[in-house]
Amino acid sequence: MAWVEKRGAKFRVRLRMPDGTVTTDSLHERRADADLRAKEVDVELARDTFIDPRGGRIPLADWVPIWESTHQASPATWAAYRSHLRLHILPALGQLPLVDIRRQHVKTLAVALGERLSPRSVADVIMVLSMILQEAVEDRRLPFNPCRGIRIPKGIRAERPHATAAQVAAIVACQARPSDGLMILTAAYTGMRWGELAGLARDNLDLATGTIYVHPEVGALHEVEGKLFLGPPKTNDSVRHIRLPRFLTNLLATHLAEHPHHIVFSGARGYHQRRSNFNRRAWTPAVAGDPKRGIPPILPGMHFHDLRHTHKTWLIEDNISEIAQARRLGHRLGGVRGIYSHVTDAMQIQLVDALQRRWETTQPGGPKALLRRLHHAA
Repeated sequence: MAWVEKRGAKFRVRLRMPDGTVTTDSLHERRADADLRAKEVDVELARDTFIDPRGGRIPLADWVPIWESTHQASPATWAAYRSHLRLHILPALGQLPLVDIRRQHVKTLAVALGERLSPRSVADVIMVLSMILQEAVEDRRLPFNPCRGIRIPKGIRAERPHATAAQVAAIVACQARPSDGLMILTAAYTGMRWGELAGLARDNLDLATGTIYVHPEVGALHEVEGKLFLGPPKTNDSVRHIRLPRFLTNLLATHLAEHPHHIVFSGARGYHQRRSNFNRRAWTPAVAGDPKRGIPPILPGMHFHDLRHTHKTWLIEDNISEIAQARRLGHRLGGVRGIYSHVTDAMQIQLVDALQRRWETTQPGGPKALLRRLHHAA
């Protein structure tokens, strides 16, 4: 049972915990408020909903390691979480006890971040803080999450660019290394992610059937805190077989016949490529232009990942079924559509035939340079 004690000019609500210790629940200016809180505590104890205030007195900086020890996420996700904590959350709120973090603290942090970060980045930081504080709620250290209901303005997100087949061919033709051009071409005509392509090994490329297999355990190259390693692809649905159009199978066959390394799209020494190096050396000069090499801009501001947008757009233009599009890109359709829709062999043939036709109608342009380098394999 809780009781009220006068402490100087204030009144405190006291209670004895199950372990025999006596603790203070709260302090009040008026006796009536303290009496009311004492009755509330008795009800909460009877319903087993009482939250021991001592649990919430741990500083946020001390609670984070406890949360980290049991929270599960991929290495790349952990790297992002720790970056948000190190740069934004802990400097602002780390010394505050959990129970002292108020809604206004969170809103003030969001406003401050909005002065130097994009709306998406601000939302990501607040999401991490909310996740950490929600775990404190579930651990019965807090009665509620002060991040709950806080909305971050999304701003206006510009539509990402996509390329035509001719523009992809022009980007490919700019490459000094044929393997870089082939990697870009493969991305455009398969919709594969950077990590799936950069981590692709010979073992997962079947030239006899013209398919690429994204492996569930080593299907993608990851870079976390400067370290490269093979691991699972982005989601479980990313594990998939991707059929290749005939021309791309031929190009890959010619490439591998002269390529001494196990990694299909390796760097010059046969090791995995870093995305930053590839962008600086191969991608950016092609899409943004390189005056020193006499290369005009093709699609300034386009990212390598936009080749996935490009592939999706091509599939829509070719009237490919929605389920076949999703399966090829490693997505899952939601609801009934995902449960009752299935990809047939006829759908796969229709898809790769459409990609082959797209290539053949573009071939007289930019791809000739790549074809010559690869001994006209297509």
